[in-house]
Amino acid sequence: MKENVIISLADSNYYDLLDELVDSVKRFKESENTAICILDAGLKEDQKQKLSKKVDDIKSADWDIDVPDLKVRGREWLKSQVSRAFLPKYFPGYKKYLWIDADAWVNSWSAIELYLKGCENNKLSIATSADRAYGRVLRAEWVFGSFARIKSQNYKHAKSSGFSEKIAREVALKPHLNIGVFALEANASHWEVWQKNLRIALKSGKIWGSEQIAMNISIYHDGLGVEILPAYCNWTLIQALRYDKVRNTLVEPYLPNHQIGIVHFAGKNNDQIRNNKNFISKVKTTEGDLIEMKLRFNN
Repeated sequence: MKENVIISLADSNYYDLLDELVDSVKRFKESENTAICILDAGLKEDQKQKLSKKVDDIKSADWDIDVPDLKVRGREWLKSQVSRAFLPKYFPGYKKYLWIDADAWVNSWSAIELYLKGCENNKLSIATSADRAYGRVLRAEWVFGSFARIKSQNYKHAKSSGFSEKIAREVALKPHLNIGVFALEANASHWEVWQKNLRIALKSGKIWGSEQIAMNISIYHDGLGVEILPAYCNWTLIQALRYDKVRNTLVEPYLPNHQIGIVHFAGKNNDQIRNNKNFISKVKTTEGDLIEMKLRFNN
């Protein structure tokens, strides 16, 4: 049995993205030693049959924490917000678990290595939504001249998810941890604490984003170990990408133009790319030229 596993989840609407993610992993020789497993949240039978030829296992995702139907409203893909906190239950026997959202693809295997290395010694390996290229990470409403009311993603989600004012303030100004890609060892204490906080979030708040605020609180309030990786390991600001013609790869916009590890089409700004694999994006090169290219993975 392979030691480590990469896991993702999708429904039938995200099948093409999921298939591209799998192909982006398997093109690396190093992937031969890493299992790939899929959680099914509404895939069609023919889609599962095609995937089964490429991956090690496919299992149906459950609602591991009871969520009222009123909140679900038939959106079975929202299981991804819950089931990722229970990965060792679905696919037991692995040492390290690396989750990658289906709307992402692997551009450099070095990012996979960093995630797997970073989760050693009982730590969560994860990148943040803060980076020198990302710009503003907080919002402020200016009142009474020089006074401002600070707004942050962590604070808003913590409050709407039923956590106390004390906890919300504690996590408010911390770098937002992006749970779209993360790694944990099977015996990490994070799983149990994360599940505890997730139950609180799902009881009071929305399903979407619940797993993310629950993990942010697990790290910043409960004090669990974390290894924060560079943003290029989980790059979500697609419009800031640069293309290096010499190395023939996507890179960060600023020196030293590090190669992007995982390209992640998260957020509404990337709807067009997610919905159309042939969408043409305008991308600057490291020399300053503007070129047109498709950013979805093409094997």
